[in-house]
Parts: sequence; structure tokens; C-alpha cells
Amino acid sequence: MSWFEALILGLLQGLTEYLPASSSGHLAIGSALFGVEGEENLAFTVVVHVATVFSTLVILWKEIEWIFRGLFKWQLNAETRYVINILISMIPIGIVGVFFKDEVEAIFGSGLMVVGICLLLTALLLSFSYYYKPKQKENISMKDAFIIGLAQACAVLPGLSRSGSTIATGLLLGDNKAKLAQFSFLMVIPPILGEALLDSMKLMKGEAIAGEIPAMSLLVGFLAAFVSGCLACKWMINIVKKGKLIYFAIYCAIVGLITIAFEFLS
Repeated sequence: MSWFEALILGLLQGLTEYLPASSSGHLAIGSALFGVEGEENLAFTVVVHVATVFSTLVILWKEIEWIFRGLFKWQLNAETRYVINILISMIPIGIVGVFFKDEVEAIFGSGLMVVGICLLLTALLLSFSYYYKPKQKENISMKDAFIIGLAQACAVLPGLSRSGSTIATGLLLGDNKAKLAQFSFLMVIPPILGEALLDSMKLMKGEAIAGEIPAMSLLVGFLAAFVSGCLACKWMINIVKKGKLIYFAIYCAIVGLITIAFEFLS
């Protein structure tokens, strides 16, 4: 992988991680176009996902500081309940990560047909959440946190947008738009950092997870994903508040159909 390819893929990751257009799907499409396969692709995916975690920490630092200040008061306050909800939302993705990690990695190398189909599912989910108007709730409940966590677990499939799935699910449940966007971005931090830790442990044991990808390409991809992630995170919060997700449904449908057609013709 050249530094230019890493730049393009990093920008794609940063933008599509927060925008409901599937970062994993776009990375799979970009990797296929650039001929990046196997362990090299997996290693790069982990690096750019960690970069977007850092962009989340930067953009939502005030919210994170609020959580920690309240948490260390050792009371069952709003901040503690928020952390409990995040922990509850992690249960489904934790089960997938522990018991089905190899199966998920195999799906990433199974071709673009799965990506195209999942992009169409993302478009369908976003469209449904746009037109369905449930009764609005002020706070995210523990039950809602678990259901949103299930959506995040399903979104490990390449092409099924994580932010799109979690935010659309929350909207269908009637959760507050502004709080939902922040919750969606914060709940992904522990799983991604856990994945990075597991792969780092593999590296320390001598298992080559980085393939033959140059260190410069990893650095360029990381920086590109971080900068574009910061911009996309702020943009997405405003988009969710205004309820403009239908445009991304149209985009995902178009890209999904093109991807399926490309796979059929190739």
C-alpha cells in the first residue's frame, strides 16, 4: 500500500465512520480497487479506526469530561447512568468480538457482494427512521441502550453503517436526537480500543498483523482518518439534530447498487 492509497482510504474512513455511509463498506470497496487484501487490509482497518476514536475524544471532550467528573462523585447520578448505558450497549458487540471474531474477519475477505447488500440495508434503515415518527423521549433508557448495542453488533458486517444503524435504531425508539448522536459516537470507543489492544498483543507475541504495509502508509492513513474524522463528527451531530438522514439513504442505495453491479460484471 502506497502513502497515497493510505491517504485516500484514511479520508474515507474518517468521513464515513461518523456519516451514516458505512466506513467498513467504503474501506472494503477502496481496498478492492487498490488491491489491498488479507492481513494488510485488516491491520490498516484497525489503525484508522483507532484514529477515529481519537477524533471522537477531541470533538466530544466536554461530554467525556462531564462523564468522568460525575462518575468520580461515586453517586448514582446522570453521569453514572450514562456510563452504565454505555456498558450495557457493549454487551452484544463484546459477544460478537469474543465468539465470532474469525467469522467476521472472513466476511471482510468474501468480496463486495456482501458490502453492496449491506449498503442497501443501511439505506432501508435510514429511510425508515426518517419517515417513522415515534413519541420522543428525553433520555436513553437501559433497554434502549441494549437495543442500540444490538444494532452496533449487526454493523460489524461491511456495508452496514455503524453510526447509521445505531442512530436510526435510536430514532425509531424515539430517543432524543442530539443525545443519541453523542451516545452513538461514545459507545464505540471501548470496543475499538479493545480490538486494538488484542491486535497489539498479537504483535507483541510475534504474529504479523501488519503484513507488508509500510509504516509511512500507516501514519498517513492514521492522520488522514483523524483529521477527516474530527470534521465529520461535528458535521454529523448537526445533521442528526436537523433530521437530514434521508440524503445518506439515497447515497447508500446508489453506492450499494453500483457495488452489486460491479461485482456481477467483474
